[in-house]
Amino acid sequence: MNRPHSSGISFLSVVDAGERVVARILTMITGVVIVAALIQLVVSMGFNLLQGSKATWLGDDLIKVLGDLLTVLIALEVLQNITSYLRRHVVQIELVLVTALTAVARKVIVLPSGAEDKPQLLIGLGIAALSLAAAYWLVKCSTTGRRDLSRATQPTGFLDRDPYAQPDAGSVRAGKDDPQR
Repeated sequence: MNRPHSSGISFLSVVDAGERVVARILTMITGVVIVAALIQLVVSMGFNLLQGSKATWLGDDLIKVLGDLLTVLIALEVLQNITSYLRRHVVQIELVLVTALTAVARKVIVLPSGAEDKPQLLIGLGIAALSLAAAYWLVKCSTTGRRDLSRATQPTGFLDRDPYAQPDAGSVRAGKDDPQR
């Protein structure tokens, strides 16, 4: 018993519209977080610079600054993930893996002193980093192989040539060696 749709709105179109609204809200929230983190980082760095001799750029202060910089970078990568999804409706796995790898690297960099006494934590972070790097490598190899295959089927010189450009008299070559013919 098939019932005809009484309205022009399907369930999937409602889900798709809701998904776009949620992604836009996440984009705005992520943008606010990035701006706030960047302002906090700039104010903190400016305050440390104005302190003069009291501010040190080694040890814990350097690790804190690197951690803050990487946090902003991770937030930018998340924003790029969201906007990429909004544009193409596809999750870019390479970008997700790079974001995760950056987050693990940040965690390793900002480990507090005394973390060497926690071998499970160090082993876990090492396994996470190696797994993410291997996954990224596998994805990169598989996409590079496809790109190379697609390039082999495209005519060479076609993408570099402007079809609307008028050739100058000095650049016109007659003959079959001309790659632009």
